[in-house]
Amino acid sequence: MRQFITFCILIVSQISFAQTNKSLIPFKLTSANNIVIKAIINKIDTVQLMLHTAADDVTLTEEATKKLKSLSFDKKTDVVKSWGGQSAEARQSENNLVEVGDLKFDSLTITENKNSGPFTDGKFGLDLLKNKVVEINFEKKVIIVSEKLPKHIKKYKKQNIEYDFGFLFLDAVCEIEKGILLKNKYLIHSGYSGTILLDDKFTSDNHLNEKLKVIDEKELKDSYGNVLKTKKAIMPNFKIGNSILPDIPVGFFTGAIGNQKMSIIGGDILKRFNWVIDAKREFIYLKPNNYFKEKHMA
Repeated sequence: MRQFITFCILIVSQISFAQTNKSLIPFKLTSANNIVIKAIINKIDTVQLMLHTAADDVTLTEEATKKLKSLSFDKKTDVVKSWGGQSAEARQSENNLVEVGDLKFDSLTITENKNSGPFTDGKFGLDLLKNKVVEINFEKKVIIVSEKLPKHIKKYKKQNIEYDFGFLFLDAVCEIEKGILLKNKYLIHSGYSGTILLDDKFTSDNHLNEKLKVIDEKELKDSYGNVLKTKKAIMPNFKIGNSILPDIPVGFFTGAIGNQKMSIIGGDILKRFNWVIDAKREFIYLKPNNYFKEKHMA
């Protein structure tokens, strides 16, 4: 009798899993606002990978590849373009098995580059989860991969997104002065730890350097070591969907990054919402979470 009950429980569990068809990927949210998951390569090497929504393939840093036993780099890419707009040559390792949570990805090509987020060995993009619904729950620290939108989606705000060459863009609104609302397109960039970076054209057309008080200047580096210079100021209000974030530190692009003409929403903003991205990459659903009122990064 006890064996029969156990058998029934197993059958019910298998049916339930088949109906939900969900995969859960636990992650850590670092002090740099990066989403970091554990991955196993070729059943031998364990690495920490950052979810990078502005990247496509799986990459590992040069420092990390020196320590790994299961990779063989036997070719180079012709041109690798980074989000900073520059190109670089990089080594590649083909036909690798990568396991993330209970998901397995076979015959993957892994590309080597210089940089990744702090405390990580490399990164992976949403292309790894192509044609799947991707839910990122920052409160529970879990990525949920499924075939269909979750039942609780009605609690989220639906918004159009643009999917362009592996990049995700959404529209948001800046209020630079009371009553002056400026709509702009933003790259969703979980690899950037800060809040908002504004492209050169948007900054110039709206005279933001004159209307917003600059409080700091610094240099950034993209994955291939390209130097990107920014100025930091305070935006009175920033609106995504129907949610308003006040007093947001924003950066102005200068230098090489201006060639890309992209404005960026980074991890300090992204973590304040739980996100659901539909399988066709046409819509994004967001809901403010417990991080919404947390103090922004300096």
